[in-house]
Amino acid sequence: MSWIFKNKIAIIVAVIGAISGLLYWNFIGCATGNCGVTANWHTSLGFGGVMGWLIGDVANDKINKSDKK
Repeated sequence: MSWIFKNKIAIIVAVIGAISGLLYWNFIGCATGNCGVTANWHTSLGFGGVMGWLIGDVANDKINKSDKK
C-alpha cells in the first residue's frame, strides 16, 4: 500500500495518459489502419499510459526531492 502512496502522481498521470490515448484513437485515429500506435484502441491506450507513467514518474521524483529539502 505504501508503494501506491509513494507513486500516486505517476499513477494518476498514467491513467490520464491512457484515457488521452483512447480519446486520441477515437476522435483522430488512423484512417488507413497502417499507423503503429493509433491503428488499434489497445495500442493507443497502452502507449498513452506508458507515456503518462514516464512523465508522472519524473514529476513524482521532482516533487519528492523538493519535499526533502
